[in-house]
Amino acid sequence: MTGFIVVNPRSAGGRTAREWPQIERALRAAYPHMRLAMTQARGDATSLVRHALSEGHHEIVAVGGDGTINEAVNGLFNADGPIVPDAVFGFITSGTGGDFRKTFGLGPGYAAAIARLREAPVHRIDVGRLSCLTLKGESTVRYFANIGSFGLSGAVVNAVNRARIAKLFGGRFAFAFHSAAAMLAYRDRAVRLRIDGDFDEITRISTVAIANGQFFGGGMRVAPQAVPDDGLFDVVVIGGGSKSRALADMRQIYAGDHLKNPAVRVLRGRRVMAAPVAETRGRPVLIELDGECAGRLPATFELLPRALNLRC
Repeated sequence: MTGFIVVNPRSAGGRTAREWPQIERALRAAYPHMRLAMTQARGDATSLVRHALSEGHHEIVAVGGDGTINEAVNGLFNADGPIVPDAVFGFITSGTGGDFRKTFGLGPGYAAAIARLREAPVHRIDVGRLSCLTLKGESTVRYFANIGSFGLSGAVVNAVNRARIAKLFGGRFAFAFHSAAAMLAYRDRAVRLRIDGDFDEITRISTVAIANGQFFGGGMRVAPQAVPDDGLFDVVVIGGGSKSRALADMRQIYAGDHLKNPAVRVLRGRRVMAAPVAETRGRPVLIELDGECAGRLPATFELLPRALNLRC
């Protein structure tokens, strides 16, 4: 089998680079005629995948963390949708969080991922398209296969991505540490939330997750009922509460037990629009996609049903 392999050697704090000789040997057993490309800077995976498609490669595999996977997925799409509709995507998670793999029951480590790639069929899963503003106020379009969210989660991801020491202890520790720190400073935001034509409400939120997969934040099972190919987002709306209660609720989210909390609502739909209201303007509501800061509200999240051919 042939394949284009895009690798982020700096993922997992550089562990991917240290383990790369073993990963490469295992990959060549699955893809004897593979072509390799290493990323050097943020955004490289997107451009490398697009170039590979233009050269005729149809089997793409990303090696790295959730951010690398997200970049590679963005390389498969342009503003109109899939660039090559029959292209197949696979991934080997080697990063800080490893959230995307968990929805598919894939364990940690490159060996399990490569074994799955060698024997797994191709499934068509949904993809989300985000239209929002960058932090500089420019319009942008991004895609995601797992989860997009905004509010406290966006502030936390922004802090985690700027962190150094906390990441040394793993993705779950980094997210939990910065979640606790951000909660001390964060104030709930009022936003207008619209879902399809059925829901339109101004509400105070801590975090809203627009979920195709189930996990984010280094292991938080924020959307335990989400199914990646059911044609609907699970929209998990987490309302305000006391600081002490919010810290306790984090433990519920890791277990996926938070849905019974009265401050949590789960809605479903294919198009989610979110915008700041008068009292929120001047305090940006940050958006994250698959653990990377993506911009700020206002934003529109649209679901593209079964738009990604995933080998997993």
